[in-house]
Amino acid sequence: MSIMISALESAILQTVVYADVFDYPLTESEIHRYLVGKPATLAEVRAALAQSPRLRERLVRRGRYILLAGREGIVAIREHREQVAQRLWPQALHYAALMEALPFVRMVAVTGSLAVNNVDEDGDIDYLIVTSPGRLWLCRAMVVGLVKMAERRGVVLCPNFFLSERALTVEPHNLFTARELAQMRPLFGMDVYTRMRRVNDWLFDFLPNAVGPPPMMNGRFRLNGRFRAWRPLRGAAERVLGTRLGAKAEQWEMTRKIDKFRHQFPHQDEAAFSPDWCKGHFDGHAHRILDVYARRIDGVEEKRSKD
Repeated sequence: MSIMISALESAILQTVVYADVFDYPLTESEIHRYLVGKPATLAEVRAALAQSPRLRERLVRRGRYILLAGREGIVAIREHREQVAQRLWPQALHYAALMEALPFVRMVAVTGSLAVNNVDEDGDIDYLIVTSPGRLWLCRAMVVGLVKMAERRGVVLCPNFFLSERALTVEPHNLFTARELAQMRPLFGMDVYTRMRRVNDWLFDFLPNAVGPPPMMNGRFRLNGRFRAWRPLRGAAERVLGTRLGAKAEQWEMTRKIDKFRHQFPHQDEAAFSPDWCKGHFDGHAHRILDVYARRIDGVEEKRSKD
């Protein structure tokens, strides 16, 4: 016999299942922030977790974490990955500061697994970078130079998403993209980040509680101003590259790289290129995650219908 389940209970289950795809048990506050499709207070989430017999049948608590019953092993996975993340954050902040000092960079944010401290030993550091309009591809070329410098030091950087300030709206509008936006951690350019969140308010259809940036998970890490002295040099470089010569160089670099990407990756519908964005997502990651999530949700729904 099917048991009626409330919208809040369903939202909590969906939220826990989505995190489970990443082997990532959630705290109560994380369930609240990333609650799928249902606005609720933290107190309401806590009450549902404590009092709902339907949730108690499907979810378990291990310390401060909530997870699907039978998946208790992912607590150790999260704890180990958090230790890995603590080693990566100083590097992430260091290279973000270097990126911010480059010409035409207007925002730097950490995205992907490091943004939620859920990174494997072989994980990289993902960045989203916002640039001045009309110089995105020159800016990207300079950032790639930093990537190669970091690689020689054993640090793997992956700045795989560039946007210009005139194209801050992100697509497609789905749960995966909403989560990536809501959990990314802006390190430089908070004014641009605020505008980016404002023009992507569609994400509240998926994550109505995910207001503003998430808190930094470790207060020991602080941005420093050691590269701020480069600001005059950055300004001078922007004036030189803001000329017609810079525009020609931008056009040449954009044409060259887009042709190369389209030849190397002819069938990647998650990647996208234009004068205002370079979305270098070549591995179909979003599709795979949403497919796995849909199957796991179906499994939970099937279990519920049999109860």
